[in-house]
Amino acid sequence: MPITRTITLEKKKRGRKAKAAAPVLFKRKPNPKGKTLVVVESPAKAKTIERILGPDYKVMASKGHLRDLPQKTLGVDIENGFKPEYVDSAERESIIKDLQKEANRSKTVLLATDPDREGEAISWHLSKLLDVNPEDHVRIAFHEITPPAIKEAIKHPGPIDMNRVDAQQARRVLDRLVGYKLSPWLWKLIYRGLSAGRVQSVATRLICEREEEIRAFKPEEYWTVEGLYKKADSESFKAKLVQIDGKEASIHSKE
Repeated sequence: MPITRTITLEKKKRGRKAKAAAPVLFKRKPNPKGKTLVVVESPAKAKTIERILGPDYKVMASKGHLRDLPQKTLGVDIENGFKPEYVDSAERESIIKDLQKEANRSKTVLLATDPDREGEAISWHLSKLLDVNPEDHVRIAFHEITPPAIKEAIKHPGPIDMNRVDAQQARRVLDRLVGYKLSPWLWKLIYRGLSAGRVQSVATRLICEREEEIRAFKPEEYWTVEGLYKKADSESFKAKLVQIDGKEASIHSKE
């Protein structure tokens, strides 16, 4: 399991440089008589799922990622195993506080983000923010918003899949390592605002190499000869000239 640094909160204020606040750690205090908190990504899904689950459940939306690499620094400790340094989203500070408040009111927390690699990572980040053990049975997933699918998922929670989380983290770190260093170069060379990522950079390299091959290509005229033959029983077949006097046929002009 990858080791991450202490969660910090980046605040942005108009007219002045944003400063990260002191490390913030949330310690959940479950309420045995409370509801079960279910966290999804989409607010629209949250309302529908809450109606399906009934009064014993509270469903809230994270609206995507609530933690990410910092915007102003690299955020990856290259000298120490490429460990990512995550910060809370300043724009979604109110969502984080609301989720933490509800987590304290609830007897248990279930993470029901989207059933893909990105959703798994969001659940893992939520486990850090809401003081939930990712190895406990806290993760549920469903592929359709129907009563049978949702109620079945609620019955079978499992641990967070760290293989998927690690895959998403590796992709995010690679994005940062490539983009953070290449994007400023693009700003100087072309115009400010362009971004370079792990996919665009490699694709651009492949295109450039192919263009170099095209420009270096020297066309040469060559001809092929085919003959149509007919057997005694009237069956016909086509044959291609491949050798002349035991050597590979190489014809460079019509003459």
